[in-house]
Amino acid sequence: QVQLVESGGGLVQAGGSLRLSCAASGLTLSSYAMGWFRQAPGKEREFVAAISSSGSPYYYDSVKGRFTISRDNAMNTVYLQMNSLKPEDTAVYYCAANPHRYSMSKYSIDYSHWGQGTQVTVSS
Repeated sequence: QVQLVESGGGLVQAGGSLRLSCAASGLTLSSYAMGWFRQAPGKEREFVAAISSSGSPYYYDSVKGRFTISRDNAMNTVYLQMNSLKPEDTAVYYCAANPHRYSMSKYSIDYSHWGQGTQVTVSS
């Protein structure tokens, strides 16, 4: 059974940093591209960042230069380092696995497995 478990969310002041982790089990992480999405209250889920199985990243414009996605295939874990956080970054953050390993898709339909999410709240 595939499981993706996010951790690292919390409450932080604007300008602060958080590092999210996504621990995968039941799959071989190196066979998947991975993505992070987020959903704010009353809004649709939106793409944040993706990383191919070989480590190539792709970012949503609003997080470029502030967020960094990375992966450790040996540890079956994906990370999202978030710096210079803004109140508009407040959302539930989800990691997801894409079986097309070289894809850096921004479309949620391309992802076959999802975590339960972790809350990130940025206060002004």
